[in-house]
Amino acid sequence: MIGQVLEQFRKSHLAKNVTFWQTIPEKPAQYRPFPSSLNPQIADLLRDKGIEQLYTHQAQAFELVSSSKDIVVVTPTASGKTLCYNLPVLNHILANPASRALYLFPTKALAQDQVAELMSMGERLGHAIKTYTYDGDTASDARQAIRSAGNIVVTNPDMLHSGILPHHTKWMGLFENLMYVVVDELHIYRGVFGSHVANVLRRLQRVCRFYGSNPVFICASATIANPGEHGRRLIGREVEVVDQNGAPSGPKEVIFYNPPVVNQSLGIRRSSLLETQRIAEEFIANKIQTIVFTRARVDLEVLVSYLQRSFKRLGDLAEKIRGYRGGYLPKQRREIERDLREGKVLGVVSTNALELGVDIGSLQAVVINGYPGTIASLWQQIGRAGRKHELAAAVLVGNSSPLNQYIITHPEFVLGQGAERALIDPDNMYILLSHLKCAAFELPFQAGELFGGKDVAEYLSFLVDEGILRFVEGRYYWMSEVYPANDISLRSASSDNFVIIDTTDGASSVIGEVDRFSAPMLIHEGAIYMHEGRQYHVDQLDWERQKAYARRVKVDYYTDANLDVDLKVLSVSESLQPGTKPAAQSWGEVLVSAKTHLYKKIRFYTHENIGWGPISLPEQEMHTTAFWFAQKLDLEPSVPSEVVQNALNGVAHLLLNTAPLELMCEPGDLGVVAQVKSPFTKLPTIYIYEKYPGGVGYAKQLFDLSRLVLERAYQLLQGCPCEAGCPSCIGPQVDIDQEAKQYARLFLEEALKHGTEPEA
Repeated sequence: MIGQVLEQFRKSHLAKNVTFWQTIPEKPAQYRPFPSSLNPQIADLLRDKGIEQLYTHQAQAFELVSSSKDIVVVTPTASGKTLCYNLPVLNHILANPASRALYLFPTKALAQDQVAELMSMGERLGHAIKTYTYDGDTASDARQAIRSAGNIVVTNPDMLHSGILPHHTKWMGLFENLMYVVVDELHIYRGVFGSHVANVLRRLQRVCRFYGSNPVFICASATIANPGEHGRRLIGREVEVVDQNGAPSGPKEVIFYNPPVVNQSLGIRRSSLLETQRIAEEFIANKIQTIVFTRARVDLEVLVSYLQRSFKRLGDLAEKIRGYRGGYLPKQRREIERDLREGKVLGVVSTNALELGVDIGSLQAVVINGYPGTIASLWQQIGRAGRKHELAAAVLVGNSSPLNQYIITHPEFVLGQGAERALIDPDNMYILLSHLKCAAFELPFQAGELFGGKDVAEYLSFLVDEGILRFVEGRYYWMSEVYPANDISLRSASSDNFVIIDTTDGASSVIGEVDRFSAPMLIHEGAIYMHEGRQYHVDQLDWERQKAYARRVKVDYYTDANLDVDLKVLSVSESLQPGTKPAAQSWGEVLVSAKTHLYKKIRFYTHENIGWGPISLPEQEMHTTAFWFAQKLDLEPSVPSEVVQNALNGVAHLLLNTAPLELMCEPGDLGVVAQVKSPFTKLPTIYIYEKYPGGVGYAKQLFDLSRLVLERAYQLLQGCPCEAGCPSCIGPQVDIDQEAKQYARLFLEEALKHGTEPEA
């Protein structure tokens, strides 16, 4: 059936909007026999499952781990990475029943999925191996049994950080006998999250040394450009890379689709949401199980609503459309995962929450609404289709952003460059200081002790001065009454979330949650909060108690809030000057102030602005790092400052969207500020800042790659066919005219005209 749908697609009017269509051919498997040291019970278990041989990468991983080597396995989705760590771990535990293993997964959903597989294998091995999940959902009465009896403890970095390491004395049996640590989905641990996790793993190894153990690390990742380097920085040890994939794969049709232009002069394209809906409907209507990926939770809820309405006329099919994202409660997510595996759900719309290896069955089609931000994520999402090696299809639907337009019109970038580098900065001052507090709470620091190979004496002295640590006879002891791990979130700048409470008809139940920095944008008073395709009007936001009270409504619009940002330079870390001195490129520390003032009401389907409302919430400040670019422009005095501001906003929009092509980050990890006359440089200046206290290295990397980023921005601007600027190049300006695009081009041309040299 999927072949027929694709053939109809080729013949339909939609085909003219296809910019790229490639068949990825079937790939045969490469096998090796079971290793001679593999326990016969495990070999029999594999044969019972129809596995007579191992893929080459599975056999290589088994041999390396059995030789006590730390490894990183880097192979595509559905290539059997799970056996790369399960086989050596189970093999060792059968021979040494007292030994233990710790499995770390980035999400609870993935952990639950793996536990089910491990428990099934444990039962077939005569219950010789006990596997337990330990996370925030684990019942308190079960926790004692897990600490004392679990051969394999499956958890996530958040729980290891706040629930296991601070209470290591209760986990003595685990740490004394810990032989293996499995870190799955290594590519997810990048940026802020990865920098935190690297410090959690430093703390883990410190506790292990205290109990006399030195576990082997087994890491698994989707394709990234620097798996060895990233693995080494994350775990602080040398790693062997296993990247020769021996798994087979079925044929797959990969299609890039660019929505048609509906206003030629303004370059405005048809909504990518509506085009994604049309394409997904074709697959789902033909009973082809489909997953739709979208970047924003608002887009997710809008798409779920659109698809459910479309299929209402087909009876029960509307009930087979579900949404899936991080804000859903755990029980609801488990139910959706189960229904997908059992085929009860035909179409699921998800954020990247289902990008990872959660077992959701064998989907045949993937529709991706907008480039997901990195090549690694794109291939992960494409790999969600065809997991049983039959014909599958993956369609990337571009939107009007410059980043999407570059990807859609330059498919060779995706196919030729390979994946990006994963970047972390474990020594970020804010992050490192936070984890030194946690580490000191867990075990006193010896004078001169290194943390992750780093001399931290200066940090420890600072904590002594602050009254948090006490230095006595060569050791630093924790003396604060505060429990440090509770105040540190591994995933965001804030450790506390806002909950959304449904008050419809007198009810009072929690339906979701939002992090602090997203709250002003998503759950301000008057916002339409969307959940599983249903709409809720936020009547009250209690900022102090972090609660939003909302009731069910049925309206024909959703809301979108505006964020105003101001920026001040605090210090310059590095600077480059062109030889003729008209401009400067720098990076350093900045103070960012952000505040939401108003929100817009956007009508469904037409996406027109039908109203607005004010937002009155506190301003939020952040000390972070930024890359900035100042450029002198020789313009006539008669050129209005509004035109120059529009041009600068356009260049900022281009840079914000092209920078992630070189950084393995989300566009949402960065922010921009454009100033016609910067108080710091006295010139027209564009700042690109990191949206996390202290930054994690993106500003420095942008500084190092500035010319390449500027060239990509200029290439995209030149290639855009619009006359006066559009959402695909300089963005949705207030008053777009030819001058704005002209001066944006001039700004970039001047920047690329001169070579740069270090400032004296």
